[in-house]
Amino acid sequence: MLVDGSGPKPVGPVDVLVENGRISAVANEPLQREGAAEFDLAGKTIMPGLIDCHMHPFLTDMNLMRLEETPVSLVTAQATVVLNRLLDRGFTTIRDAAGGDWGLKQAVDDGLIAGPRLFISGRALSQTGGHGDFRRRTDDSNICSCSSALHLTSRIADGVDQVRHAVRDELRKGADQIKIMVSGGVSSPHDPLEGCQFSMSESEAAVDEATRAGTYVLAHAYSAEAITRALQAGVRTIEHANLIDAKAAELAADKNAFVVPTLVAYEAGARHAESAGYSAEMLDKLKRVREAGLRSLELCKSAGVSMGFGTDIIGDQELHAQEFLLRTQVLPAHEVIASATRIGAKILRREGELGVIAPGAIADLLVVNGNPLEDISVLAGHGEALAAVMKDGRFHKNKL
Repeated sequence: MLVDGSGPKPVGPVDVLVENGRISAVANEPLQREGAAEFDLAGKTIMPGLIDCHMHPFLTDMNLMRLEETPVSLVTAQATVVLNRLLDRGFTTIRDAAGGDWGLKQAVDDGLIAGPRLFISGRALSQTGGHGDFRRRTDDSNICSCSSALHLTSRIADGVDQVRHAVRDELRKGADQIKIMVSGGVSSPHDPLEGCQFSMSESEAAVDEATRAGTYVLAHAYSAEAITRALQAGVRTIEHANLIDAKAAELAADKNAFVVPTLVAYEAGARHAESAGYSAEMLDKLKRVREAGLRSLELCKSAGVSMGFGTDIIGDQELHAQEFLLRTQVLPAHEVIASATRIGAKILRREGELGVIAPGAIADLLVVNGNPLEDISVLAGHGEALAAVMKDGRFHKNKL
């Protein structure tokens, strides 16, 4: 059986032929090539590799301020473990939503690290006092990007000229897309969730620079007002969006924008935030966005918004794939699977190459013991139900 999120029932049986890292044929009758290894997948499900469009493998501690004292060398080593385990769970592609750099991406591409292919955002752009400004209130120093793991995550840019410079600089350093912070957040200690960050002209400047370079902008945004402003500025994907309202969801649909919810991040937060030293104010923000998460899915579905799959867990990744279970409280299984396959590929602008099993696509394939359309929990663990994981036509795991 083949499951790719295209419908509520599996397709097949099918034969899939992989040659030179690509899928060369998919057919309803037997396919043969002399010398090819053959695998009988009777009773199993074949799927495209999964795509997580909001990950932070470099943010290895939920208490971000501890990363201020962590060298880049240590979090790089920790990130390699995170990436390997993501591949174990069937995620063959991720969009790093801030923190990862060109070096880590290249290490994966060169085979030095086992992990998903990376689409990196570099350092996210924040205004002074915004979600990416992690300085203490008593700290008047300028942030040096080389000083710690924390400062690989974001950079401060105020005014149109600084925003333009920051976008150009992140693109120069290899960013595949640009991230901006347009509202408050849970993990930043001082900014309210409802706050609207960056002026319209600043957001428009980021979008203009990214567009002229052939890429796009994603925006961290919680409140309906911040989401609306970002969409009006031309932002292509909205991250989190827990506090979205019906009007903002309709605007996202009208503009063919994407929303990437990250519900499991708040479940992980509820488990670890207090021990990680979150303040009472941060815990209150966490509670609010956690309670609003499922409603945001309902609003986006009703408006016809395309939703990608994201997780945004910082630190302990134990709950990572349980995003599948959370979403199926509101959405049918095939739509949740589509968010992590076909829609993820559209967000990354790699339709036809990723997230599908079709001739010409990259051979990222999963073999699942079970049918995720009937029991999506087979995708929600740590790869226990995966008999095989293939990336670029090579097996990362093979228990066939």
